[in-house]
Amino acid sequence: MSESPHVSVLLDEVIENLAAGPGDTIVDGTFGAGGYSRAILATGAKVVAFDRDPTVRRFAAGFPEDRFRLVEARFSEMDAVLGEGCADGVALDLGVSSMQIDQPDRGFSFMQDGPLDMRMGGDGPTAADLVNTAEADELARIIFVYGEERESRRIARAIVRRREEQPFTRTLELAEFVEKALGGRRGAKIHPATRTFQGLRIAVNEELSELEAGLVAAERTLKAGGRLCVVTFHSLEDRIVKSFLAVRAGRTPAGSRHAPPVAKGAEPSFRLLFNGAQGPSEAETKANPRARSAKLRAAVRTDAPVWKEAA
Repeated sequence: MSESPHVSVLLDEVIENLAAGPGDTIVDGTFGAGGYSRAILATGAKVVAFDRDPTVRRFAAGFPEDRFRLVEARFSEMDAVLGEGCADGVALDLGVSSMQIDQPDRGFSFMQDGPLDMRMGGDGPTAADLVNTAEADELARIIFVYGEERESRRIARAIVRRREEQPFTRTLELAEFVEKALGGRRGAKIHPATRTFQGLRIAVNEELSELEAGLVAAERTLKAGGRLCVVTFHSLEDRIVKSFLAVRAGRTPAGSRHAPPVAKGAEPSFRLLFNGAQGPSEAETKANPRARSAKLRAAVRTDAPVWKEAA
């Protein structure tokens, strides 16, 4: 198998909670560099991996063809591709991968110069399209809601004024502009453009709506007794996963804004494997700083019917 340039976060915890073994079929919804798939295959299970990024196929070199399949698609399509009730486990490692950030030509990094792209896949509008065409109010909403940036309106107004003279095309160009718009770093612990880039990336890739749809797809794809493991890296993702599982496990009243509306009286379709979320060990955090904000939530599929959306 090929070497991975990306360190999978909370790998041991995910494998433990998946509890996969020979004969099982596990969906790796976010293949990336293949870290989870590699570890799952080591248990003897079969893996069907999904990734919208066509460039990751090279990381599947050497994987056993009789037990591994890579599908170039969003993980929200897993039920359409595989059918309902056919998987013994689903693993999702959300967000952008370090290998994508480390490639300047992908346009994710505000520390390296590259085209202002940010697309995980090869289709759809780029971050440059969004920055150069969105109305100021919409741009501010994206940066505030998805980037959790308090100065979103200030940044959006400055971007709109600047793009009228010259459109944004490069990552460092935008990062340096946002930094100046906010008055410089002035001892800031993180780069001033961090939240703006996060907001744009999430919007470009429709990450939160993809997550919401993907959780529903996982519910459909898992058979009774199948396990769902989801690793998140920021509060927006974790809030959606926490709310979805709480509602589906009957822990909160239905009607959460982070979960699809469902008909009343539905039986719990998931049982939580543990309360709250698991975080990385101190040793993992030291070895891989990216793991610091990671959280794992896991649940097992009950034999209740798939929840139906309310009319």
